[in-house]
Amino acid sequence: MKLDFTPSAEEEFVEAVEYIYQENPKAALVFHQKAGKILQRLKQFPESGRYLPEFPGLPYREVIVSPYRFFYRLSGNTVWVVALWHFSQDVKQPTDD
Repeated sequence: MKLDFTPSAEEEFVEAVEYIYQENPKAALVFHQKAGKILQRLKQFPESGRYLPEFPGLPYREVIVSPYRFFYRLSGNTVWVVALWHFSQDVKQPTDD
């Protein structure tokens, strides 16, 4: 399996790291490294994330990298990260934009 981000998810990830960096550069580095490790694990175990409790009928799963939820879907031989949201955000239905 390979791992990729949709353009909007990549932008959200960069924004999250930058936001954390403004308050605490070391925490931003730790978050980035932890997210990378958890997301890379999806290449080997793509079904390890849980289905979204808010949208159980959709083909999206999530992994948690506190304080963010990373939403992804499987397509062929690729794990597509489609969105990430802070725990405090209201969850809206993910899309592949």
